Amino acid sequence: MSSTASFTSYTKQDFTADDQKQLAEYYKRLDKRGCLLMLSNSDTDYINGLYKDYKIHKVLAKRMINCDATKRGRIFEVVVRNY
Repeated sequence: MSSTASFTSYTKQDFTADDQKQLAEYYKRLDKRGCLLMLSNSDTDYINGLYKDYKIHKVLAKRMINCDATKRGRIFEVVVRNY
């Protein structure tokens, strides 16, 4: 995956690794409160590590956006659930 493959460069403010960590911490807090949770994210070692205590399913997602048309297509993402 390229440095922009996680869709951090489509807005003025990047969604950084620290933001990902904060999201995972919020996910864990909601889990402890008994909420049923599902989220999707990039299939990277970092993301898989953040959610290693949950059910992680790899799914193929179709990408229609890429500056290089030859690189558009299906990529793996993860769906993380606590149920």
